[in-house]
Amino acid sequence: MAPTAPAGIGSNGREVKEQVTIRFAGDSGDGIQVMGGEFTNTSAIVGNDLVTFPNYPAEIRAPAGTLPGVSEFQINFSSNDIHTPGDQPDVLVVFNPAALVVNIKDLPANGIVIVNTDSFKEIDLKKAQCKTNPLEDGSLSKYQVFQVPITDLTMKALEEVDLPHKDKGRCKNFFALGMLYWLYDRPLENTLKFFEKKFGKKDARIVQANALALKAGHVYGEASELFHQKYEVPPADYDKGSYRNISGNEAIALGLIAAAKRANRPLFYGSYPITPASDVLHTLSRHKNFGVITFQAEDEIAAVTSSIGASYGGAIGVTGSSGPGIALKSEAINLAVMTELPLVVINVQRAGPSTGMPTKTEQSDLLQCMYGRNGDSSVVIVAPATPSECFELAFFAIRAAIKYMCPVFVLSDGYLANGAEPWKLPAIEDLPEFEVKFHSNPDGFEPYDRNEVTLGRPWAIPGSAGLEHRIGGIEKWNGSGNISYDPQNHDFMVRLRTAKVGRVVQEIPDIEVFGDVDADTLVLGWGSTYGAIRAGVEEAQNQGLKVARAHVRYLNPFPANLGTVLKKYKKVLIPEMNMGQLLFLIRAKFGIDARGLNKIEGKPFQVSEIVEALQEESK
Repeated sequence: MAPTAPAGIGSNGREVKEQVTIRFAGDSGDGIQVMGGEFTNTSAIVGNDLVTFPNYPAEIRAPAGTLPGVSEFQINFSSNDIHTPGDQPDVLVVFNPAALVVNIKDLPANGIVIVNTDSFKEIDLKKAQCKTNPLEDGSLSKYQVFQVPITDLTMKALEEVDLPHKDKGRCKNFFALGMLYWLYDRPLENTLKFFEKKFGKKDARIVQANALALKAGHVYGEASELFHQKYEVPPADYDKGSYRNISGNEAIALGLIAAAKRANRPLFYGSYPITPASDVLHTLSRHKNFGVITFQAEDEIAAVTSSIGASYGGAIGVTGSSGPGIALKSEAINLAVMTELPLVVINVQRAGPSTGMPTKTEQSDLLQCMYGRNGDSSVVIVAPATPSECFELAFFAIRAAIKYMCPVFVLSDGYLANGAEPWKLPAIEDLPEFEVKFHSNPDGFEPYDRNEVTLGRPWAIPGSAGLEHRIGGIEKWNGSGNISYDPQNHDFMVRLRTAKVGRVVQEIPDIEVFGDVDADTLVLGWGSTYGAIRAGVEEAQNQGLKVARAHVRYLNPFPANLGTVLKKYKKVLIPEMNMGQLLFLIRAKFGIDARGLNKIEGKPFQVSEIVEALQEESK
């Protein structure tokens, strides 16, 4: 995307801004995520580039009005190419005191605060542990505060609608959304269509109420003269093509489906619900017309073993979970390693250990996926850098699993899973087509014979005449697959399975470096740190620092040129949302004295944190 539309005054009298970050905050029951999602979808239709960061409580329904129960949704939308949801909001929309208390510290001086004053009664203040009313005690004096009785105005707008009082109150999020649409020149039509699609078959009164609330908020923004300035964020300059808004979990599901279609094989997804991976199951279950079979198992072990069984029977077996579920699947994943069957494992990481913080993001499962099984059991590991890249690497995972007959991990995380960005739809003909070849000739058949290029074994469908063979978790004799306790054979087989995973490097592009060719410092990242690293390095370069960046999307095996690249730099900085897991691997494999920048707060890196670290490195 090329930069567009400098700041100034547009032809319609609105102040033109290149970029705006808005954060919505309130109780889970206030519809914060739906509100943020609709603002996101509308901004995508308008043509803005955007990045989102949904953040919500782990509890299904935390006590209303309390600090732990605050739900948030942040969107950064722009007329330029952007890579993060923004370090700080320009606008904070809060529905109660708890939301204000939790989020006000992130708002810069002179930032806009829109407050629902109807939720600032004494009982609301007490729940939020406020000793005084922040709307009256002067604590918000450095901000632009707009006090709006959102709930009361919503109820008045819906006086003629035949709905219970409680149901009318639930529409207040769309009244607030209507105000924001007016303030930032967003059309109403897309959200009005959403109401029809979402509620049209359930209750026409709900469609009517939400539509009236949205329109009333828009009219209030125009008629109240509360806001002294209106804003415009022009469309970004996209490459030609068809685009849609997509989250990481949706992209994984579509990538799996696309790969299965190109392989012309059915896709089986065995899973057990777990935050934040469940939406992969939900999305796949809506696309059974593409030959997708979804199985919600009774537990994690049943989920993964059913997927292994599907692969044994000739389908594409995929399973998915988050860290705690991956721990439970580990023995069965090793069964796929030993039997050398294709298996794709989706790990949408979250904060741990144990249950940890289920709705918060982290990158702490890399070593678990690399080493978290008994024995030397090598697997392929890939990690997308953005929500849209989840499509590409899910597609790659299926190709690699089939070609090399081994398990492949896709390491996403909560930030990528729930975040969204515009995605250019790929042309079907541009997606690699790969043929699945089942072994069919019984003459000289050996189930653990090897492809000379990939070291993968034949994929023989059970029930095929003359292709009967042993399969299971006990060590195999190379070639025949018969049970073997021979020491030399075991040594050979362990090394062979490891070498097979190493051969996947043939499919992996060299790592690219971006930035100053004479830089002393390289910032090396993986996974969802990409956006903050890219923006942080670019900001550091604007400040005159000699830095470069590279991002590892293929973690086992590493790109063939990674060691050579790393040794060119005096300093290597590795930001991670963990205690230094990629750092450990880089030091162990390449002997590089890299330094870690580690954050374990359940939140993604801010651009400013990367810049500050680079400033420190330059001293």
